[in-house]
Amino acid sequence: MTNEVKPGYKLTEVGVIPEDWDVVQLGDLRPFITSGSRGWASFYSDRGSLFVRITNLSRESIYLDLTDSKFVNLPPGSSEGVRTQLKEHDILISITADIGIIGYVDVKVPCPAYINQHIALVRFDASQACGKFVSYFLASEKPQRLFRASMDVGAKAGMNLITVQKIQTALPPLPEQRAIAAALSDVDALLDGLDRLIAKKRDLKQAAMQQLLTGQTRLPGFSGAWEVRRLRDHLTFLKNGVNSRAELTTDGQVKYLHYGDIHGTKRLFLDPNETQMPHISTSKVSKLDRLSDGDLVFADASEDLDGVGKSVELKGTKQLEIVSGLHTIAIRFDKQVLVDGFKAYLQFVPVFRQHLRQLASGTKVYATNRAHIASVTVSLPTVKEQTAIAAILSDMDAEIAALEARRDKTRALKQGMMQELLTGRIRLIDPSLSNQSTGEADASKATDS
Repeated sequence: MTNEVKPGYKLTEVGVIPEDWDVVQLGDLRPFITSGSRGWASFYSDRGSLFVRITNLSRESIYLDLTDSKFVNLPPGSSEGVRTQLKEHDILISITADIGIIGYVDVKVPCPAYINQHIALVRFDASQACGKFVSYFLASEKPQRLFRASMDVGAKAGMNLITVQKIQTALPPLPEQRAIAAALSDVDALLDGLDRLIAKKRDLKQAAMQQLLTGQTRLPGFSGAWEVRRLRDHLTFLKNGVNSRAELTTDGQVKYLHYGDIHGTKRLFLDPNETQMPHISTSKVSKLDRLSDGDLVFADASEDLDGVGKSVELKGTKQLEIVSGLHTIAIRFDKQVLVDGFKAYLQFVPVFRQHLRQLASGTKVYATNRAHIASVTVSLPTVKEQTAIAAILSDMDAEIAALEARRDKTRALKQGMMQELLTGRIRLIDPSLSNQSTGEADASKATDS
């Protein structure tokens, strides 16, 4: 049974699109196409011109990620530099290994900039196509499926420039290309703003923790020296399980906290009511301690030093059975010494963090054990000051979480917009006006097809 195509639309190699849109191969538009060469090693430099690699491309966005930038220093008049130098509106496509990652060169990319041999550059005449629209289209769902299919057939994962010329794209009339690109670009600008705001809030929280968790800054109403505590005098270790993932199930009576669930979350507090967790049969954990609110559970191993001491504080455990599992260390502290809500931030106290890192052993994996944690001596404020500090940091965490949720919703909105706009299901320009050879049609005349 064939899918019915609505009037005004046609079925093409790139999916169902409006009848007044074309499907073309990139080469049909006579673009400039090239790629980098392998001769860049002698030009690598600590500073100089930006050198774009596949790691600077992302499937999350067409805009380049320059957080991990490399540089080259080319001699004047280098022919390699002339051929591979980027210009605004260029399209970049990864052509080896993970092929089909799309990048777009916008005004924020510092020039001169160059590409390596794993990236193809496609440059259109602006009168033929809008580079930003083509970038968005090639990064959308249907073309990406075609890229993936080209890697799944057993062929060597790679594309040459002749193959790049044969890549197909849907092509609305030029004014409509620009209108679609502008609409999606506005959403990307919103996402970029949210990312920068989240990063700023995280930096502020980091600074607040540095001040508040060390006593460098005191909250109003608190003064006096903090008391030095040996943690071994104020804790009880809880018995944990050693069950592997293979023994766990998707449902059951007892929830099982695996060390991977600790490393895999950004949250400092774990509420089993709000978190998907594996289960285990009661018979296998009958001798294990059940976790309660305020218990602190550490992962006892990490692949890097940043993960040493990673822990979560339990909350919302009433009327639930939950146990601590493989490669975890579960601790119940004296609540007259460490108050609920503050314990989650213990991992960020510099003395505590540095102590565990110094004792962590291993080469590929860094290990923490019960003795390491118990041997920590740390200055702690009173429980009232702990509660006040925890309230400040918790509010900051909640603000960051709200911004992250807003960003996630915006990303979902963008995906929906791409699906509708890049297939022509929603038109930003009246089709009767979209064939104008000059000028932009009024984007406010949107029609839902």
